[in-house]
Amino acid sequence: MKGFAWLCLAVVLMPLIAMGQTPTDADVGESRRWANDTLLLLNDTAVTATDTVTITATATATVRDTIAVKRKKKPFYKKIGHALHLLINEFNAIDSNYVEPQKYKFTAMMQGTYSFESYKLSAKSGQSIRFAPKAQVRVGPYFGWKLIFLGYTIGFSQIHIDSKKQIDLSLYTSAIGIDIFYRRTGYDYKIRSVDLGEGIDTQRLNGISFDGLKVGMTGFNLYYITNHRKFSYPAAFSQSTCQLISCGSPIFGIGYTVHTLDLDYDKLQSVIASHVQESDYQLDEGLKFSQVKYRDFAISGGYAYNYVFTKNIMVAGSLSLAVGYKHATGDRENFQSILRDFSFSNLNVDLVGRFGLVWNTSKWYAGASAIVHSYNYNKSQFSTSNYFGCVNLYFGVNFGKKRNI
Repeated sequence: MKGFAWLCLAVVLMPLIAMGQTPTDADVGESRRWANDTLLLLNDTAVTATDTVTITATATATVRDTIAVKRKKKPFYKKIGHALHLLINEFNAIDSNYVEPQKYKFTAMMQGTYSFESYKLSAKSGQSIRFAPKAQVRVGPYFGWKLIFLGYTIGFSQIHIDSKKQIDLSLYTSAIGIDIFYRRTGYDYKIRSVDLGEGIDTQRLNGISFDGLKVGMTGFNLYYITNHRKFSYPAAFSQSTCQLISCGSPIFGIGYTVHTLDLDYDKLQSVIASHVQESDYQLDEGLKFSQVKYRDFAISGGYAYNYVFTKNIMVAGSLSLAVGYKHATGDRENFQSILRDFSFSNLNVDLVGRFGLVWNTSKWYAGASAIVHSYNYNKSQFSTSNYFGCVNLYFGVNFGKKRNI
């Protein structure tokens, strides 16, 4: 800055020297004062510029900090909602070359359901008894919106009002499906077959009503479809998409079920004695129990295939085998006791099968489906095996076309 001041002084004095005049002390002093004032002005300007740059940098940093704070303070529930949205989109992702997406928002359907079940008790000696109630037929309307599908059915079978309480619910996305069931059955069982050993005629027992058996099952099966972009479970069992090209997929899942079995063996022995001529038979001790209750932890694997043999018509089938660990429940049981009492003899193989025939034009649809569950439980003195399922006949229409289709 001092060099710049001397330069200003020279600029002021040079015209006087050029005119041949000698600068006086007053001229020189005035020029120096002018140069110093100029220098002070430049210093003030530099300071002002520096302060402006500092203020600008501070403002920029403040804006950045504000944005960062806002990002950090994003509500947790919004993060969860965003993550769930991405997850649901992934579960419903499809390859449109293989699967046609649902074009409508709503559906209305009429369905008839034929439900059946069977329960077999076997003893170590070879004696066995199989019970099954009369099959139940129900008919009613259903209404659906996206994954929500509700309906009401009327039964035609003449049974006690308290003898059956059941909920069978199945939900399907492209990648994941779940079966939820709650069943309480009893009072209306009939004896379907009996084996008390060689030489004992049990034909008179077939078809005899028996109200001393009650069965309860509560649980779920959750499964994952690996090839869900090209293979569609909903196309086969919920009519929400259409399979365009034949395709299959491996299926893996887990399941959990609580089973209860209450048997009045005194009543059973009385019924058998009144219908069997041989009086020297003995009911196996393995069949003389009052209650069995156990939990079933299962891991399953299988395969499903949709065969499109002509436009709008498809046949579907899937079969899953589950390795289930059955653990008898007690009053003071916990997870540690289950691990402590682990035994390979408690491992059993269960089965889940699904089959369907579907006609679907995207707007109108009709078809039939069947779902069957099979469970086994084996102990040293006795074993049980049961299966239950349903066959559905349906006809429906989709409406309320989506705007983005």
